[in-house]
Amino acid sequence: MALLEVCCYSMECAREAQQNGADRIELCAAPLEGGLTPSIGVLKSARQQVSIPVHPIIRPRGGDFCYTDGEFAAMLDDVYTVRDLGFPGLVIGILDANGKVDMPRMRQIMAAAGSLAVTFHRAFDMCADPLQAFDNLAELGVARILTSGQQQTAEKGLSLLRELISRRDVPIIMAGAGVRANNLALFLDAGIKELHSSAGQWVPSVMQYRNPGLSMSTDPTADEYSRYAVNGASVAEMKAIVNRYS
Repeated sequence: MALLEVCCYSMECAREAQQNGADRIELCAAPLEGGLTPSIGVLKSARQQVSIPVHPIIRPRGGDFCYTDGEFAAMLDDVYTVRDLGFPGLVIGILDANGKVDMPRMRQIMAAAGSLAVTFHRAFDMCADPLQAFDNLAELGVARILTSGQQQTAEKGLSLLRELISRRDVPIIMAGAGVRANNLALFLDAGIKELHSSAGQWVPSVMQYRNPGLSMSTDPTADEYSRYAVNGASVAEMKAIVNRYS
């Protein structure tokens, strides 16, 4: 049976995704950074108000996935926090400077995670050799890999996704990046059992007063009066397609 994971950037979005049929939530902050570790307040509220599995991302900053000693120490602390709060899984990824899975650090992450299901995120798409990385992650006991097949979208990376799922059943290959209702059948027909989508839309701010001469962003083109939020109707549409294949 196929499974739909929805990437959510707030507790409210997680509730919206749950109400519309999502099977699991990847909980993040900072959509423009590609997802960063949520605050402790968001983590606690998600544990209290969302009943489907929630897997928080552990990522201390945007950019690459090769971390300083201080960043890695913070990531380990966040893993312990997520474990102690009772989440069933987490999402993480660490590479070395040569684009390989950082095995020593990932072994420490796996030990800290204990029984939690660990998803290795799209750091996989930035690694030098995806087949070697797949074997390394299998050795570590990672539960699944979130990947676009090393392409900008999972649809473009479908050939590598097929190759990966043909190697073995674990880690599970979860397709993500540009996964929507209009292409979901491509992945399901290819035998991919887990799909990841933000199912999102930009929602205008409720702010009536706006100061046109000031920006809080370093990006001069950024629209600070909109936010990325889950579109419940999109989640429901994708879940209906998944159900038809089950």
